[in-house]
Amino acid sequence: MERSTLVVAGAGMVARRLVEALVERDATSRWDVEVYGEEVHAPYDRVALTSYFDLSGPEELLLGDASLWDTPGVTLHTGTAVESVDASARTVVVGGQERRYDALVLATGSYAAVPPVEGADLRGCFVYRTVDDLDALRTWVSEREAALGRPVRGAVVGGGLLGLEAAGALTALGTETTVVEFADRLMPVQVDAGGGEALRRLVEGLGVAVRTSTATSRVVADDAGRVERMEFASGDPLDVDVVVFATGVRPRDELARGAGLAVHPRGGVLADEGCRTSDPAVYAVGEVACVSDRVWGLVGPGYTMAEVVADRLLGGEATFADADLSTKLKLLGVDVASFGDAFGTTPDSLEVVYADPVQGLYKKLVLSLPESAEGPATGALPDAATVCSCNNVTAGTVRCAVTDQGCTDVAGVKACTKAGTSCGSCVPMVKQLLQAQLAEAGIEVGNDLCEHFSLSRAQLFDVVRVSGIRTFSELLTTHGRGRGCDVCRPVAASILASLYQEHVLDGERAALQDTNDHVMANMQKDGTYSVVPRIPGGEVTPEGLIVIGEVAKDFGLYTKITGGQRIDLFGARIEQLPAIWSRLVDAGFESGHAYGKSLRTVKSCVGSTWCRFGVQDSVGLAIALELRYRGLRSPHKIKLGVSGCARECAEARGKDVGVIATDHGWNMYVGGNGGFTPRHAQLFAEDLTTEQLVRAIDRFLMYYVRTADRLQRTAPWVESVEGGIDAIRAVVLDDSLGIAADLDAAMDAHVGGYRDEWAATLEDPEKLRKFASFVNAPDVADPDLAYVPERGQKRPATAEERGVVIGGPTLPVRTAGGPL
Repeated sequence: MERSTLVVAGAGMVARRLVEALVERDATSRWDVEVYGEEVHAPYDRVALTSYFDLSGPEELLLGDASLWDTPGVTLHTGTAVESVDASARTVVVGGQERRYDALVLATGSYAAVPPVEGADLRGCFVYRTVDDLDALRTWVSEREAALGRPVRGAVVGGGLLGLEAAGALTALGTETTVVEFADRLMPVQVDAGGGEALRRLVEGLGVAVRTSTATSRVVADDAGRVERMEFASGDPLDVDVVVFATGVRPRDELARGAGLAVHPRGGVLADEGCRTSDPAVYAVGEVACVSDRVWGLVGPGYTMAEVVADRLLGGEATFADADLSTKLKLLGVDVASFGDAFGTTPDSLEVVYADPVQGLYKKLVLSLPESAEGPATGALPDAATVCSCNNVTAGTVRCAVTDQGCTDVAGVKACTKAGTSCGSCVPMVKQLLQAQLAEAGIEVGNDLCEHFSLSRAQLFDVVRVSGIRTFSELLTTHGRGRGCDVCRPVAASILASLYQEHVLDGERAALQDTNDHVMANMQKDGTYSVVPRIPGGEVTPEGLIVIGEVAKDFGLYTKITGGQRIDLFGARIEQLPAIWSRLVDAGFESGHAYGKSLRTVKSCVGSTWCRFGVQDSVGLAIALELRYRGLRSPHKIKLGVSGCARECAEARGKDVGVIATDHGWNMYVGGNGGFTPRHAQLFAEDLTTEQLVRAIDRFLMYYVRTADRLQRTAPWVESVEGGIDAIRAVVLDDSLGIAADLDAAMDAHVGGYRDEWAATLEDPEKLRKFASFVNAPDVADPDLAYVPERGQKRPATAEERGVVIGGPTLPVRTAGGPL
């Protein structure tokens, strides 16, 4: 087959995507692709230029796999621009020589527009477009700072997306930066007045000055011809040492103009829906192309055009009909996103705005609503909403179980619908639907814990606290009935552990625990257990890591670093647990309580200890909090997070209690949960001292422990409290119920009475007797355990694999036809 030649003028992001699309379609079997770019660099991520000063060099910005340019039939020429085009002869001039083409793609992009301002060409004036621009800017700032002996004063003309990114670059270089914008707000093309004001507050809070509704009249030079001052139409000057112009871009359509191709009056090469220009052999893509009477100045539409051209070159009929116009700014920790009809110009659209100046949030949805749209009058879940994803049970099915099948409790709903019978995470929602449906039917809704106690968990907690009852049997005799069940027994065990700090296996308490608490380890699917030593704040010494590694190696355990910054050791048999604990305890570790409804972990970023952005010691605080609340039994598991700055690397706002450092102290957030129904934590208090923060967390957790329902996470608990977070804030910070001293005393008692459960078990021969695989053969391993190797470790064999493996600690796969 005769080969054709494709010349691509331009080697930017869109040009690279075009080549990728051609290679993916095996077009290089028919086309020789010649790509010419004037920059000396291979195509790089121009969108990520703001991060350039944090990188070791431009090579870190390069896009994709460099092997693309080694593809047979593809040649990249850097530092070599296409100088002219002869459309009638189908040739281009490169380096003074003519090259023939069968198809030509113009991907020349755009250039930075500089307004007609007097002095814009002075030494110290820059644009923000390429790696070379940033290198020149960095060199200038460095030299001027050394010469002046003070921080350089910089200004950015233009407060749009590009201007704010340029301001971020200047700030990264240590300059005192001012953004000058002609419009009345920042990013006027992407955000409305409210969003612009919110953005301004955030940007100014980061130390960048902002001048809106300001027109630059001229830039004034010093005696050496360097930038010294800016003057504005308002008359007031601004002393500056460097100016960056970021006032937009213009299509680089000079090749098309020279070749006589049709060009839009406002710039850009006119192209049809197939990205074909007025010459059928020439295409235009990216920022140089004017398709559908507009120039699309974003990389997303450019990539779409590249896909269209690749298809057309292979005989397809793909068209450019629409494109992703979303934009996102990430500047110094400030996130701005804009997409769709941001200004509500769609007829009959509805704007929904949420603004929280305290948290620096501004959100707007522009909705286009059909006339028939009608939401639930009570805010309840619609019948079609899925409640139990495991068994595909809808809210309507749960309601029908109550109204049509007469279910009056959760157990009945489970039996009728299967909702909540698998992972169980939907049970709280099932219970809410059940109670709402019963109330609607006029049936009295009780809050009984179970059939053995006509009390809620919170009421039962108060009974135990006030009466001083210390055993389940006494509690059942005085306030319950029957013998108890798998609902009330673990609840009572948790309440007793919360109040009295006694070992979970002492006396009759051992019989109350769930399986995991009973052996102080997490049961896995094959009947073995995982062991999780506490690693406060994620901080561990090399010696500690070595011990953990040696334990895992000696006992043949599968190891994994968890999402909570801990190390999990899987595959421990029950008779091995005491020996494993002994090794870990001797090395200074203790139980991480991964098995309990209690504090799991306090996740931490590195904070000011190492990070250049950290403003507080997040690691030290995380360790202190974890050591303070370790072992605290509660209605559900508790997770905390501490971030050393607003970048939020510890994901604190996804935790039950989150802490984020500020320049003035700590911000406290509460009610963040993952799981079946994720919740974002809400701001609870700002700029607290460490002492104030700890007391606030003390009271919040203890109030939760006392009043939450069984298996209720902090997020639904906050929602269920009458008055919500404001009421809880009043209790914790203002002592509105007069119980603050009691809550403080309860937490102090917990902290003072804490003792590691692993170490206490190792000291008690009676407790150690419980850790045996078989009553009559305590040291014999379970012969039913089977494993297969995977990624250098072992994992439990599946049901299918168990038929072809040998039982025991190491399990080679049987060869075909071989014996078991």
